[in-house]
Amino acid sequence: MRATLFSYVLRAYVRYALGMLAGLVLVFVVVDFVDRAKLYTGPGWVRDAAELYFYKAMMSVQQLGPAALLLAAGTTVSALRKQGEVTAIRALTFGPSALYLPILVASFVACAGLVVFDERVATYSGRRVDEITTQRFNKWGDWRFYYTPKQWFRRGDNIFFLRGGSAQEGFQDVSVFTVTESFDLRRRLDASGMFPVEGMRWRLTDVVERTFDGEGKTSVRRLPEAEYALGVAVTAFRIRPGRPEQMRASELREQIDARRDVGLATKQFELALHNRFAYPMAAFPAALLGVGLALRANRRGHLTAAIIEGLLTAVAMWGLMMVCRTLVLTERLSPGVAAWTPTVLLALVAGAVWLQREGLLHLPRRSLLVR
Repeated sequence: MRATLFSYVLRAYVRYALGMLAGLVLVFVVVDFVDRAKLYTGPGWVRDAAELYFYKAMMSVQQLGPAALLLAAGTTVSALRKQGEVTAIRALTFGPSALYLPILVASFVACAGLVVFDERVATYSGRRVDEITTQRFNKWGDWRFYYTPKQWFRRGDNIFFLRGGSAQEGFQDVSVFTVTESFDLRRRLDASGMFPVEGMRWRLTDVVERTFDGEGKTSVRRLPEAEYALGVAVTAFRIRPGRPEQMRASELREQIDARRDVGLATKQFELALHNRFAYPMAAFPAALLGVGLALRANRRGHLTAAIIEGLLTAVAMWGLMMVCRTLVLTERLSPGVAAWTPTVLLALVAGAVWLQREGLLHLPRRSLLVR
């Protein structure tokens, strides 16, 4: 009997979750297309727009998945309650765990699936959306902010200005400034090329070396070629352009280390790495919260209330995530705390609802949870 009940609730939850996800994705795609339809012009725009929105739909699965799991949890329990099946479950001496457990298992598996989906599908889809939007429809937005190659780097006492090239092929038209602890210029190297030799040694071609003694005197010498120990390995310059949300976890870790080595900001990349796991996993306590709200006593308008409560919770969490993201970018909050705060808060609220239901926690009667 217990296995049959578990399977029944599990199937109902999965069915509602898939339906909610499909509905949310469809609404997102339609609204986005209507809002941007005037941008899609030119020969073959229908085919290109269809491909664009296919990839946008893949991205929205990852973005809307937690909200769908939250809405499905409340809707499943509300539907069972409206049909009198929750009362029947209680009559058979099954407690709330008969509803919590299958939804807990299904939502946890779904959260893990969303992590894998984000890593394998959503990251690639995001890159394709940017490529189609810029190359086919000539809409750049903030593309340049993420894809313009970085030229200024710092490692120790050396500041590098690399105007062209790459770590693999060498850099062209470079300047290397060596500064003191008080940030006074001690040496400047200008070269037409900079190529890795071994370890932290580099070969510079067509070099103009200027040294400053700190007393206003400058010496200059020109060299066709010279080697310098610049205190940085070639791996430090492997800075990849692109949005951090569109990189895989291994790439994010690599970019965080590389950017930290050359004095570039890493907060946004650290936040994206934490969110790769924190954002999908927020759906787990959110689903449990949906069950707890749907089971509270003296509840009216079951299905409508479940949808409204789910949407309000999703909006509140989205707003909190935006606030946390802003605090990270302004260096007022660490990326780890910002990423996991919504998940932890959802878990605390879900736990409070469960404790209140069990009579272990007494909340004010004016609270939304017991009204």
